[in-house]
Amino acid sequence: MKVVDAVAKVLKAEGVEYLFAYPVNPIIEAAAKLDIRPIIVRQERIGLHMADALSRMTSGDKIGVFCMQSGPGSENAFGGVAQAYGDSAPIVVLPMGYARTLTQIQPNFNSALNYRHVTKSCEQVTLPGAVPEALRRAFTQVRNGRPRPALVEFPSDLFSEEIPEPFEPTPVPIVRYAPDSASIDAAADALLAAECPVIYAGQGVHYAKAWDSLKALAELLGAPVTTSLGGKSAFPEDHALSLGSGGRSIPKTVHHFLQKTDLLFGIGCSFTRTHFGVK
Repeated sequence: MKVVDAVAKVLKAEGVEYLFAYPVNPIIEAAAKLDIRPIIVRQERIGLHMADALSRMTSGDKIGVFCMQSGPGSENAFGGVAQAYGDSAPIVVLPMGYARTLTQIQPNFNSALNYRHVTKSCEQVTLPGAVPEALRRAFTQVRNGRPRPALVEFPSDLFSEEIPEPFEPTPVPIVRYAPDSASIDAAADALLAAECPVIYAGQGVHYAKAWDSLKALAELLGAPVTTSLGGKSAFPEDHALSLGSGGRSIPKTVHHFLQKTDLLFGIGCSFTRTHFGVK
C-alpha cells in the first residue's frame, strides 16, 4: 500500500468525513477514493478556519483536517494554525513538504520546523513505516488533553513509497479525567459558603458537552453566569441568570457582579489573563 493511501485510510478510520484542502496535495485524491469529501478552498487560511469550525461545532467529536501544498501553501496557512492554537481548537494539519533531498535547503519552507510554536505536536515523516505511528500521535494529541493543532508533514517523494501490509488502522482511544473527590468536595463547600457566587464558563464546557449540567448548577445555586469569548453559548443568554460574555468589552451586568462576588467559580476555563476573558 502506498503511503498516500495509508494516510487516507487513517483519516477514514478516525471518522473524518470532510477534508479541507488547497491543491496540490496527493492526499486529496486518495481521500476522495474512500468517500472522504474534499472541500477545496481558494485560500489556505480560510480552509483552516473551516476545519477549526468543524471541530468546534461538533465539540471535538469530528476533527477538522486540512492539507495543502509545499512552499507557499504551507507558508500561507500559518495564520490559520496560529489562530487555532491560540483558541485551543483541535485540528490536524497535513502539509506536503519538499522532497527529502531538498527539505533542509534554504529558503525552502520546512513546516515541521516553523510550526512548532503554534502546534501541540509537530513532526515530519521521512520513512514509510513511520507514517502510521506519526498520524496516531497526531490524533491522540488532538483528542486528548487540551485541544490544539497537530501537524504531520509529508515530503513529496514519500507519498509514492510502500508501507507493509496488511494495514488496518483503528481510531485512537479518548481518555477523560476528572479531579479527585476531595477537590470536588472542597469546591462544593466553597460554593455553598459563598454569599454571592458567580460562575465563569469557558469553552471547555462545549468540549465536555456540559451545557445542561452548567445550567442545572447555576439554577441550583442561583448563581449568575458569565462566559469567556470561547465559552459563548455554553449558557443560554436569554436566561435570567445570564450576565453575558466577559472580555475586552463587557456588559455592565458582568462588571457589577464581578465587583460584588465573593467567589468566582471557573468551569471549563483556564483563567488565563487575556483581553478575551474576565479580569
